[in-house]
Amino acid sequence: MVKGLPPTLEEERGLLAQGYSLVAGVDEVGRGALAGPVAAAAVVLPLERDLPWFRGVRDSKLLTPKQREDLFPLILEQAVSVGVALVPVEDIDGRGILRATRLAMRLALERMSLSPQFLLIDGMRLPQVRLPQKGIVRGDRLCLSIACASIVAKVTRDRVMVELDGQYPGYGLAAHKGYGTREHLSCLQSLGASPIHRRSFAPVRRLSALV
Repeated sequence: MVKGLPPTLEEERGLLAQGYSLVAGVDEVGRGALAGPVAAAAVVLPLERDLPWFRGVRDSKLLTPKQREDLFPLILEQAVSVGVALVPVEDIDGRGILRATRLAMRLALERMSLSPQFLLIDGMRLPQVRLPQKGIVRGDRLCLSIACASIVAKVTRDRVMVELDGQYPGYGLAAHKGYGTREHLSCLQSLGASPIHRRSFAPVRRLSALV
């Protein structure tokens, strides 16, 4: 069973009526994590069609891992265009998380096979991108293309965190994906920070200093 009300194409189709046929939903994942990269994705959906899987799309946080994995290839195969990007810990610590997040979004847009005409972005705007755009609060729960972007970014980042768990064992990265769970904080206190921990984040800095 899928939780919550489904997001809609209301925003996208309103823009289609204004002449924007390539509307990209943009979202990020991993902004609040203590370890690993921040990910972003951009997705342009076919606005003239209602595909059966649209009904199962939600904000990635409302879906189970299996539901996300099932939707991921459908989005990649049937969207008009998709772009995804990861920005590593070095950039997060060097730039700050907000700038790193915006960088990930810009890179995701650059990696699309078709350049969008209008952007719908979850909760923020991209001042350095010269495209018409709209930031939508809780857009991943309201707007279908943003929700699809959240799924692509989430699945991509989760797979990376599973790989990083093999490189940096002992922190439980495959389970919590770098977020500040009780288990993760306990491991940080025992082991200190690994090379993929965000040392600019206060919990990492504080707990690592105790080792």
